[in-house]
Amino acid sequence: MSSKINVVGIGLDGVASLSPSVQNLIKQATLLVGSDRHLGYFPTYQGEKLILGDLTQALKDIKNRLSQTENQVKIIILVSGDPLFFGFGRLILEAFSPELLTFYPQLSSVQLAFNRVKVPWQDASIISAHGRSLDELLKALQQGNPKLAILTDNVYTPKAIARLLLSLNLPIYYHFWVCENLGGTDERVKKWQLNEVLESQFSALNVVILLRELSEEKTLDLANIPLLGIPDHYFLTYRDRPGLMTKREVRILGLGELELKPNQIIWDIGAGTGSVSIEIARLFPNSQIYAIEKSAAGTNLIEKNSRRFRLNNVISIHGNAPDILHNLPAPHRIFIGGSGGEIVKILGICSWRIQTGGVIVLALATLENLRDVLGWLEAKNNREKSWNYRLLQVQLSRSIPIANLTRFDPLNPVTLVTIYRG
Repeated sequence: MSSKINVVGIGLDGVASLSPSVQNLIKQATLLVGSDRHLGYFPTYQGEKLILGDLTQALKDIKNRLSQTENQVKIIILVSGDPLFFGFGRLILEAFSPELLTFYPQLSSVQLAFNRVKVPWQDASIISAHGRSLDELLKALQQGNPKLAILTDNVYTPKAIARLLLSLNLPIYYHFWVCENLGGTDERVKKWQLNEVLESQFSALNVVILLRELSEEKTLDLANIPLLGIPDHYFLTYRDRPGLMTKREVRILGLGELELKPNQIIWDIGAGTGSVSIEIARLFPNSQIYAIEKSAAGTNLIEKNSRRFRLNNVISIHGNAPDILHNLPAPHRIFIGGSGGEIVKILGICSWRIQTGGVIVLALATLENLRDVLGWLEAKNNREKSWNYRLLQVQLSRSIPIANLTRFDPLNPVTLVTIYRG
């Protein structure tokens, strides 16, 4: 034996997963440690066995054996898969000196899972929900990570993950794979619809693989999409920043602050994906909405989303505000969702171009932008008394299921500044 303690990873196919040399190590062991399932793979083993139930107690028992029979002891600890991949290996290393240990890893469940679904996984995000919370998974989903492997337990099951996905109302779609009993005779690897997951039963030994949908062109059933408060997931969004859009709840409040009327000209500055423009365009088909966006990716998304919602009254404008604003028709309403650091200059042009009785609504995410806007308003009112404003602090949270419980997940706070020209 190369060490006093040999930690051996084993698959669901039992002894067949082990090399002849590792099988020989096990035959020579004076103590075989493992779960009931792992020990059951070696019915003819003649040495002493120790059931790995309480890991802390088992490690104490192993230390006692080492101190009592230091020269003769030959210990094998059987674990699942790769012991140093979200396994017991970390705790074993904390309990014993590395010089006493040798590791013999088996294929990990994640490695097997991605190979079963036939997807390269060097760029995957791997999350263990085993004995942990779903906070890391929640963050990864909101960021739109393209490949996720989730190690589950009896609380954070495939059903719990499916419920979380459904509750998030993400602007992206994930293919949902459940890989059960990998390497065993009863292995099952299947892609599921989320509603099917909620109605199904799964083996306790499973890995969930989430693969982000790359296809963008899907026909929308517009008759079933509300005119006001379009759910976020209907919009195409940035692949690397799927959460970068004006959220549904903020969009509804912002549209209310604009006090929209039919047959108006509206500017949407910093339009991003075009969610605000599209919502206005559907509500007021006789209005003209100019969606101004400085990034080519954003302009492309605005045009795609406009086609997706079959709209012809959203005019996509690729350019930098405030420079591009000089060439547009004078607006009745202006929504400013992004400013590129030019908020004061943009307000200067907007205040000059907007028609009498017009309304400007800004959605501000930073204190610095709010400070600059309030400073501009103070200076403006010192020169002209026809400008009024109000502030609306928006702090919203959405409910999300966490296993069998529910909690609130906060959206980023936004300040809506509504400016009136008398």
